[in-house]
Amino acid sequence: MIDTSGHHIVYGELQDYLTGQILPDTDDERVRQSLARLLVEELGYAREDLEPRLTIVSEYAHRVVTTIELTVRVNGWRLFILRYGPGSLVTREKAAIAAARLLDPAYRIPLAIVTNGRDAELLETEQGKVLATGMDCIPSRRQAEELVRELVFAPFADPEKRDQALRILNVFDLEVCCFGTQCHPENH
Repeated sequence: MIDTSGHHIVYGELQDYLTGQILPDTDDERVRQSLARLLVEELGYAREDLEPRLTIVSEYAHRVVTTIELTVRVNGWRLFILRYGPGSLVTREKAAIAAARLLDPAYRIPLAIVTNGRDAELLETEQGKVLATGMDCIPSRRQAEELVRELVFAPFADPEKRDQALRILNVFDLEVCCFGTQCHPENH
């Protein structure tokens, strides 16, 4: 039975490709699952290289829980995050960069990828520049091995910059339902 009472159409349940966890079956979740399969089955990552659904909490005007769809770890280093959202990639860049700067307390994750499932952008997180576009910009495991040796995993410790990044997440990742109210995770 299809549940259309919330913000997303829920077709039922599906099993998470990486964890086996049972999740609501939505159009967005289907894309997230296909991205995990792409990384493992086509780009050569082990399931253990991928950390799904890590979160960052920010509390300003609203309490916002930012979910990072996938974080990719290579040789012990978090190399990049992958953030999914339907629609325009440009509107997702600032939040993805902010999340990569904050997620690991020890260092700024050097790369972020934003994707809508059909297109992608590879971003470097120090200056926030787009390095490449297209789904083929997502590094393979072999490319990731080279990148982890070349890139800098520098601390992101400046309190003012950390606060600015948290504020970006608080604004960009606040979900507003079609009913004009703040979304709650149990509605997804």
